[in-house]
Amino acid sequence: MDDTTLRLRSHKRVSESPVQANLRRSDDRPYVIAQLGQSLDGRIATTSGDSKYINGPHALDHLHALRASVDAVVVGVGTVCADDPLLTVRRIAGVSPARVVIDPSGRVDPKARCFAEDGIRRLVLRRMAAGAPLPTGVEVVPMADPSAFEPSSILEALKQRGLSRILVEGGPTTLSAFLEAGLVDELHVFVSPVILGAGRIGLSRKACDTLAQALRPKAQVHVFADGDVLFRCDLKDSVREEGSRDQPLPPEVRNPDEHPLQPRALRAAG
Repeated sequence: MDDTTLRLRSHKRVSESPVQANLRRSDDRPYVIAQLGQSLDGRIATTSGDSKYINGPHALDHLHALRASVDAVVVGVGTVCADDPLLTVRRIAGVSPARVVIDPSGRVDPKARCFAEDGIRRLVLRRMAAGAPLPTGVEVVPMADPSAFEPSSILEALKQRGLSRILVEGGPTTLSAFLEAGLVDELHVFVSPVILGAGRIGLSRKACDTLAQALRPKAQVHVFADGDVLFRCDLKDSVREEGSRDQPLPPEVRNPDEHPLQPRALRAAG
């Protein structure tokens, strides 16, 4: 693994480090990191749903380092149903974050592995009175109506519970909803040199009519020995292309109201 992964290992959340201080946002919402691993042709799973493992061990190390650097890891119920992930830190030295499942209709299995009692907080966001009883110690966060599952409302609910650094780990519906809402500060994408030909797409957002409307995040690129490539994208200061990146952007691109990203409420498919 490279020094990027090693630097992420230092987050123990005992006291605020200089790096963590940088993650406090001026608008007082939680800082959001999103991550995914995909094939060279942009797939996160085959048509049958097989996804273990598209990316190699360096990608897994980096994912666990990201988990260790945040207060909470967030997944949609679709990811829990499909993969039954642990969502813990195991491959590196570090503290596991709180585990958060977005489950509007209450269809998560109470026996899911992410609910295992290990001293780490476990939270489920769902509509009031939805779903079966959950294991002792799992915090149910009641959300009043469908609009409560918009990414901004989810972040507010997590903020109220003391969670200020968030890793959105999956699945594609959840990741795309946060991206489309403009609420992702960092996007970490691992691309593996494998071509699936078909399968599930990892990210989607409102279609662009022109390249001037495309997100152009500043990015750091890291190439690993197994051929995997990490794109570490800063979405806080994304720029849009208009001829040359050095030229000033026209008013219709500078004004976000001209191309609004509509909030997308997260449904049970997430």
